[in-house]
Amino acid sequence: MTSLRDRFDMVVFDWAGTMVDFGSRAPVLALMEAFAILGVPVTEDEARRDMGRAKADHVCALFEQPRVSDAWRTAHGATPDFGAVERVMTELQTPMIRMARETADLIPGGVDVVARLRQEGLKIASCTGYTREMMQAILPRAADQGYAPDLVVCAHETAQGRPSPLMIYKACADLGVWPLSRVVKVDDAEVGVAEGRNAGCFTVGVAASGNLTGLTAQGLAELDSDERAARLAAAAGRLRESGADLVIDTVADLIPALEAETARLTA
Repeated sequence: MTSLRDRFDMVVFDWAGTMVDFGSRAPVLALMEAFAILGVPVTEDEARRDMGRAKADHVCALFEQPRVSDAWRTAHGATPDFGAVERVMTELQTPMIRMARETADLIPGGVDVVARLRQEGLKIASCTGYTREMMQAILPRAADQGYAPDLVVCAHETAQGRPSPLMIYKACADLGVWPLSRVVKVDDAEVGVAEGRNAGCFTVGVAASGNLTGLTAQGLAELDSDERAARLAAAAGRLRESGADLVIDTVADLIPALEAETARLTA
């Protein structure tokens, strides 16, 4: 009988939009609040554009958007620089921790998937664009709901963040897992998919619960069927273009997807 261990040794999960926070709302709302405090409102689309990067890298990417850069120059009389990034990061800390705590509900099915993976003998790691301080708001709530990965790698704990593979490399080194071809990376953001590809992992994109759809579970369910299908198809297409080996709707669909891949390669 074929087992997932015939093909894989570890799964590395992202957090917001993948395992918690359906729609990846917390980082968007927190960024919008921080920029508004500093007199430079940003739109949801602008805030979502580089989702998945380490938060300081994400702020830098926002400043690379011409409208945001121009708005900062108008409000503050200078082109945004490293000091501007630090000011945003200072303002971001409080709303990010608050929003992360408020939206830390696990994606339905996630606990069962992790339990099944562990039953099969796979290790469970995670990496995130959140800082360690931001993750302290999430980890206890996730544990209370039954999810506690073997390892959490946070932004700025490696020399580079996504799309570099260094967070995955760190997880593999710390947990003693190799080769990287036997590792699965699961992520809802394009930059997270690129991270998995750059590491040499089997990479799974998450379309329905993630940043590219950007809706709560209720909001997604309330769309008419044609609009919902169009949004999911667009998100899946972008994840595939980023290099995903396959795309699922939510983490609840992961086990059958990995079983099919295992069966294909061991046939």
